Amino acid sequence: MATTLFDALRGNCYPGRGIVAGMTSQGRRFFAYFLTGRSENSQNRIMRAEGNKVFTAPFDAAKVKDPSLIIYQCVGELDGCVLVTNGDQTQTILETGKFRDALGKRTYEPDAPSYTPRISALLGKQGFEMAILRRNPKDGGCDRDFFTYGYVPGEARYITTYVTDGNPLPSWAGEPRQVAVPGAIDEIGRQLWASLDSRTRISLVVRQIDGFRQHMYNKHLGD
Repeated sequence: MATTLFDALRGNCYPGRGIVAGMTSQGRRFFAYFLTGRSENSQNRIMRAEGNKVFTAPFDAAKVKDPSLIIYQCVGELDGCVLVTNGDQTQTILETGKFRDALGKRTYEPDAPSYTPRISALLGKQGFEMAILRRNPKDGGCDRDFFTYGYVPGEARYITTYVTDGNPLPSWAGEPRQVAVPGAIDEIGRQLWASLDSRTRISLVVRQIDGFRQHMYNKHLGD
């Protein structure tokens, strides 16, 4: 039996940021995006929705030390597709109008020594694409990997910025992992939030694209 998304994440104290894309058991396209964090600056966040867009935002603006890598639009729309990313590459993609062309202009995040990968997904009607931009440990260059998938009811792919906690943090390696996603969107949201470590989880948005339904979870708002 295939590993579920929830079992794959449960017990991982720090996966960083993560994107999930796939189809519910009922045949509805969906995505999820979640934040986990360790530092006070990273933890000081919530997600907020503006129509079909989703943004990260400070919970307490007075405590923000450096907004450059933590405050951004994480969900948008591009030519009838849903765009999900873990950083300000969202704006680059929307301005360029082409998923791969835009990411060809960007690299991993400049947060030495972590060099956090940039992860992105574009969900269309017939399939979805996921991408990761990560630092090459040998020469410091940027490796850009793209993966294309079709939808299968009850299945998804997920990718996170880190494998788990560590010093240095180990970046994700390989392609997005295939997992089972049993249940409808409500249950997927509840189980995904519960599977994230309560000490590091910050926020989660999960959206059913077909027949729009969206759930948002924010640690600082009592979810």
